[in-house]
Amino acid sequence: MKIRKPAVSGKFYAGTARELEEQIEWCYKHELGPGAIPQVNSKGPREIVAIVAPHAGYYCSGPVAAHAYKELANDGIFDTAVILGPNHTGYGYPVSLWAGGNWNTPLGDVEINEELAQRLLGEVIKVDETAHVDEHSIEVQLPWLQQLYKEIKIVPITMLAQDIETAQAVGKAISQAGNNLIIIASSDFTHYEPHSVAMEKDSSVIEAIVALDEEELYKRCESLKCTMCGYGPVASAIVAAKEMKAKKASLLKYATSGETCSDFSRVVGYGSIVIKR
Repeated sequence: MKIRKPAVSGKFYAGTARELEEQIEWCYKHELGPGAIPQVNSKGPREIVAIVAPHAGYYCSGPVAAHAYKELANDGIFDTAVILGPNHTGYGYPVSLWAGGNWNTPLGDVEINEELAQRLLGEVIKVDETAHVDEHSIEVQLPWLQQLYKEIKIVPITMLAQDIETAQAVGKAISQAGNNLIIIASSDFTHYEPHSVAMEKDSSVIEAIVALDEEELYKRCESLKCTMCGYGPVASAIVAAKEMKAKKASLLKYATSGETCSDFSRVVGYGSIVIKR
């Protein structure tokens, strides 16, 4: 069985199971976090179709990400998480899916839903492992899921091509692939600008996301020269969610790395957003 070894364990998040569990708990209890460690509600309403969560190092972005995962835990049990992330490395096919085996983290192995993965393949989404080997945007979401659900299945898709046509095609493919899915769009927002500038730009972009308007998202990213890294995955999640009868979205938490890591001169923006039926 093919196993994808972690690329950023011990860097973006703690490298041992005990330390990682403690780190995730710290994120939940942080003053910028939701304040409590959630328990999965097995009888939840299952209204959530997608979440947007950041993918930086846990000490900087973890308290913000914790809001999305607390909301997910309260919502109930899903079958598979389709995780969309930007391709930072430049390797591989424009839209690359890891189609089989397991992904490993310090908390254990996560199984690929191979049947669902096969249903997603087509003209746009192709099997390609090279795009995933050193990419962190999907990997950093896994310990959050493992800590909550223990055993989960995923389908990881990384997007080098993030134009709106590609994003729309990916979103529509996901919406037709199965029921009781969760879509996780992995993205940070503004990169390496002053705190006040990042907040202003990100507020405008988040407004378009919460309105579930992928075309407006692209317009604002372009007009503001926004350095959001995962606009394609977020747009795909919006498209898929609307096809899956989502009607509303809300911002759970926004903060910058200035607030979590104390340097306000060159920050990265982080947001947790939930999209519901």
